[in-house]
Amino acid sequence: EPSGTARTDAGSTRFVAGVYQKTGTGPVQTPQQPPLREIPPVFLCRIGQETVQDIVTRTMEIFQITRATQLPNGVTQSHAMYQDRFGRLQEHLRQLPLLFRKLRLLYERCLEMTSELQEVPAELVPYVGEELVSVQVEPCSPAVLQERREVLEKVRQKNQEMKVLMDQMRNLLWDVNAMLTLRK
Repeated sequence: EPSGTARTDAGSTRFVAGVYQKTGTGPVQTPQQPPLREIPPVFLCRIGQETVQDIVTRTMEIFQITRATQLPNGVTQSHAMYQDRFGRLQEHLRQLPLLFRKLRLLYERCLEMTSELQEVPAELVPYVGEELVSVQVEPCSPAVLQERREVLEKVRQKNQEMKVLMDQMRNLLWDVNAMLTLRK
């Protein structure tokens, strides 16, 4: 039951940020906490993206560990190094199913939260040659328009500052590379 608290034999669990978390064991009375606020689907998608990145990273580390492990061909390897690699491999293999379970929960929660949207995602992407339906934008107040102009001006200034900084960094790198090639 993702929206609140689900009872288990060992205590209670709470659905927070896409995962179930244990909140205690036994029938201990806790003060009434305010209900958890609804987590937006965008935030859940970001957590899902980080989970996918973690899955990929752990999988790559598993392959690196197995590639670096030598087959027993009569050469004795350090037992400590073998145990270290084996421990890391076991940890990664233990974490992968948990990460996939977490990803599945996030997916189901996002699907549940976005199921009431009026438009099907396929309708959101226009086809080639299809007329675009214009969206009516309500006129904003003068204060909002002024704030928008100010923010855009700040963004332009920051972009200009970043461009100058990147040019300086590029020139510095060219100078360093030139000095290194002259040194050889």
